Parts: sequence; C-alpha cells; structure tokens
Amino acid sequence: MPEEEFDYIVVGAGSAGCVLAGRLSEDPATRVLLLEAGPADRSLWIHLPIGYGKTMWSPTYNWRFETDPDPNMNGRRIYWPRGKTLGGSSSINGLIYIRGQREDYDHWAALGNAGWGYDEVLPYFIRSEGNQRGGDAFHGGEGPLKVSDIAAKHELIEAFIDGAVQTGVPRTDDFNGAAQEGAGYYQLTTHKGWRCSTAKAYLTPAVKRRPNLRIETEAMAGRLLFDGRRATGIAYRQRGELKTARCRGEVLLSAGSLQSPQLLQLSGIGPRALLDRFGIPVVQELPGVGENLQDHLQIRLGYECTKPVTTNDQLNSWFGQMGMGLEWLLHRTGPLAVGINQGGCFMRALTDAEGRPVAATPDIQFHVATLSADMAGGKVHPYSGFTMSVCQLRPESRGHVRIRSLDAAEPPEMQPNYLSTELDRATTVAGVKAARAIAESPAMRPYVKREVKPGPGAASDADLLEFCRNNGATIFHPTGTCRMGADALAVVDARLRVHGMAGLRVIDCSAMPTLVSGNTNAPAVMMAEKAVDLIREDARAAAAAQ
Repeated sequence: MPEEEFDYIVVGAGSAGCVLAGRLSEDPATRVLLLEAGPADRSLWIHLPIGYGKTMWSPTYNWRFETDPDPNMNGRRIYWPRGKTLGGSSSINGLIYIRGQREDYDHWAALGNAGWGYDEVLPYFIRSEGNQRGGDAFHGGEGPLKVSDIAAKHELIEAFIDGAVQTGVPRTDDFNGAAQEGAGYYQLTTHKGWRCSTAKAYLTPAVKRRPNLRIETEAMAGRLLFDGRRATGIAYRQRGELKTARCRGEVLLSAGSLQSPQLLQLSGIGPRALLDRFGIPVVQELPGVGENLQDHLQIRLGYECTKPVTTNDQLNSWFGQMGMGLEWLLHRTGPLAVGINQGGCFMRALTDAEGRPVAATPDIQFHVATLSADMAGGKVHPYSGFTMSVCQLRPESRGHVRIRSLDAAEPPEMQPNYLSTELDRATTVAGVKAARAIAESPAMRPYVKREVKPGPGAASDADLLEFCRNNGATIFHPTGTCRMGADALAVVDARLRVHGMAGLRVIDCSAMPTLVSGNTNAPAVMMAEKAVDLIREDARAAAAAQ
C-alpha cells in the first residue's frame, strides 16, 4: 500500500493543534493529518466543567508529569498535569478565559518579533472568540471558542470582590478589555453548561467529516523525518504499530511546551552537547531548544468558612450533591457548570519602601474557589472551606526541558527553577500578604473562621517564603521552551518557522518569548489562528515564486 502524503501534518491535538487542523482543512484541496497521542475526548468528565477534579488525575486523559526535584522548592517534585486527549489541556483545564496584558504582546514585538504586538494579535483573539456578551472593540461574538459569564453569583465571591476593592483594587467586569487590573468574576470557556475545549470548538462533527482531514488518536509521535534540512514527515507509534506519514508541505509541531522541545531534540534539533550525549545525529544545532522554561507558580491559601455556603458543604452532603445535579440538569447552572475557580483579581502587590507599586501593571493574579482541598483536584475538606490562590504573573525564573532517553514515551527532564530570583521571591510573598489583607477586610471578615494555610504560625516574610517553597504548585502554564526570536537562543522566527529548517514550525505556548500575564489557553488559540494566516501567506508566496 503506498504511503499517504499530506499537505500539513499537525502533531498534537491540543489548544493550538485543533485550531490548526480545523482552520487549514477549511480548504477542501488541502489534506491535513492531525496526530494525537491520547484517546478521543469521550469521557463525560471532560465535557462537564466540574470534571476538572477527575481529569486532573486521570492516567487516560492526562500525562501526569512530575518535575525533577527543584532546589528552590526544598527538593520537591511538582506535579504537572497536561492534557492527553483531543483538545489537549483545553479539555482538562480550569476553563478561565484570560488573554494577558497589552504590554505582554508589545514586549514580544519589542524583542524583534514583528507582527506580535497587541494591536496585531487582537484581531485573532476576536476571530476565535464567541463571547456570550457579543462583539465589541475587544471581543468577538461569533467565533468558535465559546466564552460565557458565570450564571449565578456567589456570596463568597461577592465578599472577595468587595474585600479587594476595600484594599484599593478597582472592580472590573472584563479582565480582557481596555485594562486588566481589577477584581471580578472570570469568564469561562463554557457553553450552555458544557466545557468548550478547542476540540469542541474547532473539530465539530461537520469538520470531522471532511474528507481532507484525517484525525488519528493514540498516535504517539517518535521523531520527525527529514530530507536534508527539510521536514518531510513524522514517525509515530499507534496501538503498538510503527507508522510513518509523509508531508509535501509543512509539519506543524503543537505538542506543548514539554513535548515540542522533546520531539525536536529526539529528531536532531537542539543543543549539540545534549544530542551528542544520546548519539543523535545533529540535523540543526539550536542551543535554545528546551531552554527558557517559564511557569506560573501558585500559592494556595486555605480558609475555613463561618457559614455552610461553600462547595465543600454541597459535595460532603448527599442532598447537596443531588441539588447540584438537579440544578445542572434543569438549568445547566450551578457548581457543575463552573468548574473550580469563579472569582479573581489582578493587582500590583509588590511595593517599594514608600509603599508605591513597583510594577506599572498587575504583577499578581488571584484565583478564588468556593471550595478547599489539600491540592487542586483533590478531595475536598470535611469542613466549610474556600481557597485563594495567588501567582506571580511575570516570573524571572527560567528552567529547562531536556530528553533523558531516546524514547518519546519517557517524560523528559523538567526543571522549572521556581523562585530562583529575588524579584520572584519578593513578589510571591507580597501576593500572599495581599491575599491575607483581603481576607482580613471588612467584607471578608464575616466569612473567615480561621486561616488553615499558611496559618497563624507563618508571620514573617521568611516564614511565608518557606511556606511557598513547601507548598507552591504549578498553575499549569509552562511556556517558552521553543521561543520566538532572532537571537542565538531563539528556536523559531516571527513566522514560527524553526530556524535553519524548511517545512517545520512550532505553534504552541512553547513559542512564547515570555510568559503572558494570565492563563495561557486563550493566547495559545490566538497564536494558532495567527499561524494559519502566516502559513497560508507563505504557501501563496511559494506558489507564486514557482
């Protein structure tokens, strides 16, 4: 049987990969292959927003990675869940729709990445977005990625917002509009009570029926295939069988910030010393592949509530569970339709000796949940509880991702190097102190029975930093390991093409030069939408030159 050939091979059906496959296959003359290592997204827990707590630990739909011991976190290994199904991490994430700050993208452009300033990427956010509120200068109302308001307000979240305002933070009803700073309710990637992953948004039943689109699940990419320095295909393993697929156009790598650099390294693109160590022939020496790893570190503050109004109370009661289920069945609202975090805040927490904010824009983000557990997605506590999670938005700390064997199925070495700079340590501690100030505000005080974590024993900045080292966790935003740029450590150019290669791009959060100030799913979708235009422009230019 002759080997099939495609115009585009998309490796990884995650937040970006589903967008690429759905958009590129709009042209019936373009043959697209989408490879996904995980299974199809058939589980109810994927599509039900509250299922986040189940998929967080699922070996079927989650890679369940762990970092290497981090010396800055007292040698702890940090659990790093990543999606392993159609939709990737958009199928298991916390659903929050945040784009980041204008300054994030203008900074990308200032680093030499033409076309990535805020005014240039905003149209792609708008193109992708189908906001419940409709379209305006900042939002799209007709895009495939559905974005919804939380239907029912919660008194704890209302108290948090009021408390933040009492500490000097403005109230906002749109974190993705003219300015991010403020406290309010998050909008979620949900639609009529269901999760809207990128698989749901871009791989609709009609799209899946396109004869020019092939979707292969349980297909683990092993290495890229080359003719000289041109990518010509992919070797992968599917249900125990080794297979290859050929490409006459481009291979589009969208395996995420951990596995995109891993696949490049396994294929001979990366730091020469690393490739030599494993006997991998060097196709293109790029020392930045796998470097520049960045992530948001979250610090979770836990509280016991004075009133039985938390999701803990509902989950710990048979009647509460029945009520949650009935509310969702009848109205598609309530805790089952929300997921975990409902409210949030973007603020400037770190101040100088005179008490003035150090940063010009928010440097801390809050995620507030009306439940509490020892870890995200874990069993809720037996008491009425809620959680305030804080994370530094623009960490200076940099880590790396490096292969540890020739087997693509073996997780690579992942070292985040959290809290490795003084600014990161100071900002994170300032964020914890800001959370405490909100908890002690007149609006919140009636709801706080006690602070469970860090607890009253953590009083000094040194105590709080030690708490952060012992309890900090990822908030699931690894980025930057195949970063965009023109310098010696950049991996892709401003058109997301791998330096020194032909027919090969990296299109996912690994291409971010710097971490955006917020959740990363919406930016990943934007990057893929923009990449589709770049790919089509380059294809037209190549055809015209022939």
